[in-house]
Amino acid sequence: MKTRPEPTDPIPTWAEDTTPSRPLTIALALAALGAVALTAAALTPISPAAEPGFTSWPWLAVLALTPAIAAIWTAAARKPNLAKGLLLGLAALAPGRLVLDLQFAVNGPLTIRPELYLPDRFVGGSAVGAGFWLLVAGDLLTGAAGIAAWRAGRTYEEPERRRWRLLVPLLAVTASVGLLTAPVGSDNGFLLARAAFEGPWPALGGYLLLAAALPLAAVLALASPSESTAKGTLLGLTAAAFGVAAPPVLAGLLRDDLHVTWGPLLVLAATAVIAGLAFTRLSETPKETERDVKVPGIFWWRLTTGLLGLATAAAALVGSFAPQVAVTALNPGAAAPVSAAAESPARWFLLVAALVVAVPALGTLLPKTAATARPVLGLAWAGIVLAGTAVLNTALTATQAGNLAGFGGADLGGTSGATPVFTYDLGAGAAWTFAALVLAALVALAAAGTGVVEREDADQGTEAGTGLLTPVVAGGVLAVAAFGLPVFSVPGYVAPGLWSNFDTPSWGLLTAVVVIVGAAALALRSRPKPAAVLLTGAALLTALHAAELPLVGSSLGDASPSTGFWLALAAVAALLVAAGMSAAGSRGEP
Repeated sequence: MKTRPEPTDPIPTWAEDTTPSRPLTIALALAALGAVALTAAALTPISPAAEPGFTSWPWLAVLALTPAIAAIWTAAARKPNLAKGLLLGLAALAPGRLVLDLQFAVNGPLTIRPELYLPDRFVGGSAVGAGFWLLVAGDLLTGAAGIAAWRAGRTYEEPERRRWRLLVPLLAVTASVGLLTAPVGSDNGFLLARAAFEGPWPALGGYLLLAAALPLAAVLALASPSESTAKGTLLGLTAAAFGVAAPPVLAGLLRDDLHVTWGPLLVLAATAVIAGLAFTRLSETPKETERDVKVPGIFWWRLTTGLLGLATAAAALVGSFAPQVAVTALNPGAAAPVSAAAESPARWFLLVAALVVAVPALGTLLPKTAATARPVLGLAWAGIVLAGTAVLNTALTATQAGNLAGFGGADLGGTSGATPVFTYDLGAGAAWTFAALVLAALVALAAAGTGVVEREDADQGTEAGTGLLTPVVAGGVLAVAAFGLPVFSVPGYVAPGLWSNFDTPSWGLLTAVVVIVGAAALALRSRPKPAAVLLTGAALLTALHAAELPLVGSSLGDASPSTGFWLALAAVAALLVAAGMSAAGSRGEP
């Protein structure tokens, strides 16, 4: 007579499942209807103004129907927890896909969805067809299926300790980075391929939701009390990611005027590895002792974090010096304009940010300094985002302005109202700067993962104490105000901000604010010595923002300090005072 395997069995089954419940049956029905709606959308025109760029409906049908059929099959095989997980994983990306699809209704010609919509002529605007409403219905039904599946098996049991709890989120963040890049390369004049941050707001919002949902869903999947649900969620999440990333890859392979880009391939590769890990045992066994897991973990995580930090600094260093704009002469006899390099006034800012990252990255690789340098690196990466977005803003503005017909007069090879004789594209500097941003995101997750392993190894100590509350809160509030206001003022120049003139550099400001506030909150819950390091790192990041006055303002002309500069200095002082108080308290630690 077969018995249930004990938790210590080396190969667990998919198996604490029971007969499917009524809510799960409803969830499966909703998922099936959603898959049918998405398949029908592939067969029905999205808009009367454009047709699909290639025969995509068989591929889209496979991507939509396969996960729904798999969920129904697993439920019929008396594995309802696995089926529930599949539905939860699919539903995780449904809100992002819904917002992404709304771009068809807002401004169809700006969409980059050649599998559904590719004009063969200039289209200033387009109405939506029945296919659009089927897409919306499919997204809503998939999301509703996830909600019903969640209600079908809510439990308050404590989850088991999971394997891959650091690797899976790292892979999910890697996939999220790929989602924010240009989905396809284009030689087609009617399809302007752009990265998410260069595109219109509905598409940008959709991609941001998708990028945020991937790692969040991966973390929640591993927190599930049921291993079968955890496995199913990771598999459903992979299927949903394939539904987003596979169509542009197919478009690049099946059309001569479109090209495959690295972003979707990165999504497919990272999520495929996640799916592979879902087929392994997720729950740790008592045989996997703390020593077996942690001691190698600290070394490898610190090594990975340090190397990623050095790679980020190197990419930012190249990005600060390489040309931000590439100019191609349409007339072979034309001379390239002098202003083609479009040097960014923030290039020295990016150079300093690279040095700020390189120093703690080196320290993370050295055993004697790793414990102190790693938390600083876990904050310094935001400086790359702060400076890198400012550099990219120059490149994006220059290429958009340079490609306007007749822009620039004779010095740019054109006259007003005439067709320009040059094309302006993002240069090597922009590519390296973007690579630095991608690597900085990976540094953030690697540093966080290393911190988790370090905290698990460390003995429990006292918290930093309530005596730090006043200077830490003061430093955090001043830092938020400093990043929200201009650091310098130049006549005729309006700096991007958080409250007004929100532009590409504003994302860097927002990132830095979130990192500093998070570090301040974590410091209040940390032991005195780690708290002092966190607060010092937050002060360093705030000081980097204040350094925009000499590093960026001097390149723009006669710059003078503005309110943000003085607030940044005050925030630095408050954070350093709090760090000093915490360091003094650490002397009394046993």
